[in-house]
Amino acid sequence: MHEFSVMEGLMTLLADHAQAHAITRITRVRLVVGQLRGLDVNQLRGCFDLLVEGTSARSATLEIDFVPAEGHCDRCDKTFVLPNFVLTCPVCGDSRAVRTTKGRELYLEKFEGTKE
Repeated sequence: MHEFSVMEGLMTLLADHAQAHAITRITRVRLVVGQLRGLDVNQLRGCFDLLVEGTSARSATLEIDFVPAEGHCDRCDKTFVLPNFVLTCPVCGDSRAVRTTKGRELYLEKFEGTKE
């Protein structure tokens, strides 16, 4: 389960940042996940719920911004959503000039908390 290890890393990151800023209670977490990461959003939520028990984030709300896969064709200069991860330009049909521009994201955008 790849989602579990991603959430374990997130929890470590949250704990480090919270400690560095003297935050004792995390209330909200916003994570950005790209479609090409192959992560299941529902599994991420479930893993988060398991891992926050007994931590300063136990009552935190998890927000996940899902970024669809997007490509750009350098031949015809068009940007488009990648349907079914097909790296072929829907405008000119070229597959060699297409590169992914969005969908690989995976980062903690922000978190909020209180100093109690």
